[in-house]
Amino acid sequence: MRIILISVLLAGVAATLLAGCGDDGGSGSGGKLEVVASFYPLAEAVRQVGGDRVEVTNLTPPGVEPHDLELTSDDIDAIDRADLVVDMGHGFQAAVEKAAGRRHGPTLAVLDGVPTHGGDAHVWLDPQRMATIVRLVAGALGKVDATSATTFTGNAGFYIQKLTTLSRELGVGLRDCQRHTIVTSHEAFGYLAESYGLTQTAVAGLDPEQEPNPARMAELLDLVKKDGVTTIFTEKLVSPKVARSVARQAHVKVAVMNPLEGLTHEEENGGADYLSVMRENLRILQQALACT
Repeated sequence: MRIILISVLLAGVAATLLAGCGDDGGSGSGGKLEVVASFYPLAEAVRQVGGDRVEVTNLTPPGVEPHDLELTSDDIDAIDRADLVVDMGHGFQAAVEKAAGRRHGPTLAVLDGVPTHGGDAHVWLDPQRMATIVRLVAGALGKVDATSATTFTGNAGFYIQKLTTLSRELGVGLRDCQRHTIVTSHEAFGYLAESYGLTQTAVAGLDPEQEPNPARMAELLDLVKKDGVTTIFTEKLVSPKVARSVARQAHVKVAVMNPLEGLTHEEENGGADYLSVMRENLRILQQALACT
């Protein structure tokens, strides 16, 4: 009887220990927090802040424009079981916001904490505003897993230092330029321009597929001539048709900048990330604006 009782007690202790091993601050594999991010910049912020304590799912596949995202049943399941969902909010990806709104877990809507103007959501293209996103992510992760909050804060601080260095490089690199007007296919680079002394003029508004009417085209051609613009900027993940049409009529070049709404497979395989892509954008801008 004594041996049987001891065996039962030992079995109970073992079961308790095993149950404890399965609960390590998150529902993901190995006790990691399961975090769903709606598209690349937010997923990158979560990876940098969460480190090896999070498992990140980026809902927007490589090469897909985030506004065109259609959620699959697997995407919805991932949203439902996530410990945290991170999206832009304010209608940037309405399907994601709708699915996140049906769940009981926490959701971080980034634009609730980053001021915008003119309906432009492209705040991540300014490294200073990207730093604000990183801080918001650290705070949200710390609420979900309080035991790791100090780690999240430390990781955020380390990445913000890198963003601060990038911001200084942009400031120095765009300080002395012959031209300061950038003509873009749509209004994606307004916050970048605002922070570093440039003026953005968009061929279309916030819709990258919108073609300019004759009156708008005449305005653009006058601007190109008046400001000595040599380059019309188009974007990755967006058709270059509109930018090429303007450039052809204005007799100027077309260059491609990356709005960092997502990375292609080639970029991912080549090790590209937010910092490297932004530095490539800087190089392209310096060439087009004749910066020294």
